[in-house]
Amino acid sequence: MSSKDQTTPTIQVLERTFALLDMLASQQDPVSLKEISERTGLHPSTAHRILNDLAIGRFVDRPQAGSYRLGMRLLELGNLVKARLDVRDAALGPMRELHKLTHQPVNLSMRQGDEIVYIERTYSERSGMQVVRAIGGRAPLHLTSVGKLFLAHEDPARVRAYATRTGLTGHTRNSITDLARLERELASVRALGCARDDEELELGVRCMAAGVFDDQGKLLAGLSVSAPADRLEEGWLDKVKGTAAQISAALGYRG
Repeated sequence: MSSKDQTTPTIQVLERTFALLDMLASQQDPVSLKEISERTGLHPSTAHRILNDLAIGRFVDRPQAGSYRLGMRLLELGNLVKARLDVRDAALGPMRELHKLTHQPVNLSMRQGDEIVYIERTYSERSGMQVVRAIGGRAPLHLTSVGKLFLAHEDPARVRAYATRTGLTGHTRNSITDLARLERELASVRALGCARDDEELELGVRCMAAGVFDDQGKLLAGLSVSAPADRLEEGWLDKVKGTAAQISAALGYRG
């Protein structure tokens, strides 16, 4: 079967319906029937007939006679989909694939207050690294790659408040315990779109992380690979970022 066969609806009216919905989705304001016909290539009578049926189902609204926009039923269905999406469910398959490539622990973490919480992990004995923090474990934001992602999305005042609250306590000789240094690190995270932990939480362990975003563009979680310090490979970074983007797309992110 060709890719065209796999991506094109076999029922013509559905193909036309999708074209109409996509066209309306691309416009912020209500669109006239004439413009809809021109943009989709559908005859006005065909477009009018389908739009009327969509209006009955509340998939399309008619704010004025002869003009159309997307309807509230799509919002209702979208909210249902969003409510049923679980970041762990979306992430587990891609995490397993990333683990197959790196043979190192792959972690999914979320922010809770001034800490990150590990909510999912894929690993095996082949990694050669003992997993100290199990699922449900916590760690300070400024000492972890994922935590730095969240801090990098804060404004400077909130970062300073975090530093005051926590005192930027360190765990190892590599820990960032100075606000000016942390601010420089976060500027680098924002510029590169990824973050690292260079034996800052645990000696002998390095990590690299990328963000997972929801359909509103909000940083929801962080995906990271952790490895013995001498085994972390720079070539994994693109794979981490690509996997995080894949999970984000499954959650509706279109950045």
